[in-house]
Order: sequence, then C-alpha cells, then structure tokens
Amino acid sequence: MATIHVDVVSAEESIFSGEAEFVVLPGEAGELGIYPRHTPLITRVKPGVVRIRPAGRAEEEQVFIAGGILEVQPHVVTVLADTAIRGRDLDEAKALAALRAAEEQLKNKTDKLEIAAVQAEIAVLAAQLAAIKRLRK
Repeated sequence: MATIHVDVVSAEESIFSGEAEFVVLPGEAGELGIYPRHTPLITRVKPGVVRIRPAGRAEEEQVFIAGGILEVQPHVVTVLADTAIRGRDLDEAKALAALRAAEEQLKNKTDKLEIAAVQAEIAVLAAQLAAIKRLRK
C-alpha cells in the first residue's frame, strides 16, 4: 500500500514523524481525510484529534491538537500545532480543573479581549475533554 510521510509538531517538540497510510483531522470546514497523493492544500485546523494510521499497523496513533496549520503535499503531511499532546498523555482530571478555572475567570472579566481569550481557552479545553472521552471508547 502507498504511504505518506506525516509530521505533527508543536512549538515544544515533534510529536509524530513517520510513514502512514492515512491521516484524519479536524479542519475548519469539517473533518479532513488525507491519503497518499492528496492534492496540495494549506488550511487552518481546529482543536481536536489527529488520527494517524502508521504504515503496517492496525492501531491508530492519536494526537490532540489545540489548533494550528495543516500543509498537504502529495507525499508529505505537516501539522504545525499550537499545542499537541499524545492521546495516551491526556489527563482528564487536569483538563477538568483547567476548564473550571477558566470558567471562573470568565465570570470576573469585563474587557472584550480578555473575555475572547478565556472563551478560546474554554473551547480548547472542551475539545480536549471530548477527545479524552472519544479515546476511551
């Protein structure tokens, strides 16, 4: 089977680099499925789970991203994530605590920019919690 090289990187580290059969991730206009020889594409991605099927393996790698940019070339997929966390490293208790703290902060904000920043943080944390629930299935 044909493969495509996939790199998922954040500002802190490279999360995944290797050959894959396909990649699925949350684009701004909906879920994107990328296979080898895909048409070139650059788009923003939303917070959610990147699912990668490594070449020759039945089990998918899953990585939570908090948004970023996707670049697709016929033989290379690059995800430049704002934040990326391996699926196995997600911590539900920590995410819930951060969500509660952000919701509490929102109550005390009056500046529109501060409100927007906290709302964006809440959206990322909600997507992270949804990813954790999805990974448990």
